[in-house]
Amino acid sequence: MTDVIDTPDELDVDAYAEKVFGDVLGAMNVAAITLGVRLGWYDALAAADSMTSVELAAATDSDERYAREWLEQQTVTGYLRLEQASDDGTLRRYSVGPAGAAVMADRDSLAFMAPFATFVSALGKSMDALVDVYRSGEGIGWHEHGDGARCGQAAANRPMFLHQLANEYLASIPDVADALAAGGRVADVGCGMGWSSIGIARAFPAAVVHGFDIDEPSVDHARKNAAESGVSERVRFDTVDVGELEEGGYDLVLALECIHDMPDPVSVLTSMRAMAGDDGAVIVMDERVPDVFTGASDDPVEQIFYGFSLICCLPDGRNAEESVATGTVMRRPTFERYATQAGFDSVEVLPIENDFFRFYRLR
Repeated sequence: MTDVIDTPDELDVDAYAEKVFGDVLGAMNVAAITLGVRLGWYDALAAADSMTSVELAAATDSDERYAREWLEQQTVTGYLRLEQASDDGTLRRYSVGPAGAAVMADRDSLAFMAPFATFVSALGKSMDALVDVYRSGEGIGWHEHGDGARCGQAAANRPMFLHQLANEYLASIPDVADALAAGGRVADVGCGMGWSSIGIARAFPAAVVHGFDIDEPSVDHARKNAAESGVSERVRFDTVDVGELEEGGYDLVLALECIHDMPDPVSVLTSMRAMAGDDGAVIVMDERVPDVFTGASDDPVEQIFYGFSLICCLPDGRNAEESVATGTVMRRPTFERYATQAGFDSVEVLPIENDFFRFYRLR
């Protein structure tokens, strides 16, 4: 009996190879963006009409030859514009333009995307460790990725947390908005570097916010950010495992994009229920993904969340002796199961529009 070997269609092979090539090009662009962010090159370009490589290097205390190569790469890949051509590479002038400045340099812009690139680059340092845990079934804690990943994620969420979370999303929930306006107490579970807590305090000047996170460096950053934002009198942060917390009496208990990371989400949700008591509101924001896995390849949001899951969230969730190993792609039925196990009677999906996140209210 002769084995039958399928011969791949040449067009299919070309398309597959083209996809890989495009992804490799994207990875190289992520590395280039990270260089531009960390060296301050986008910031310098955003502050000027145009710059030469000599001017950029001088303004950022960096090397001209490297700056010139980066400017040329960024231009041929479409991130910068060539404003003045010259046979002498040191005399060419480049600009980032208004759109590029908003996406790459404006830290308060809802279009600010640069942190996503630096976040992915920081996680890339852990590739050898990822290969090891993928073999052993162990995990890699969030803290092991270092400050690059920690700051990258915080910077990525900052614009939404400061400008939309409280002013639009929480303000659209009447009883929650009324409680916060009247000086309500808020528990921000998994607060990270504090931008969500700060955004709530700024939007509701009478509210008092208590942020909790198990990552001590994040809490240190959060305290500094609150002080610089002028809200430290009403916002405090503690390094603690909320699953072991017994404090109650909160008018609002939030968990923003963190439940899927937890090895034991049920214990945390149980504590959140106790923290809110009979009268407080419990709201969870997590990833907006389809309710079931279909294998479809046309949803970029699901694709990026699977990417984060592979290199960060699933290994982080498994960094414990026992773990439910949720991963970033926590679908609604999975979350509803956790909420039921934690003692909640119902889970309501709030009518809040966001391309990346779904808001649940637990009752």
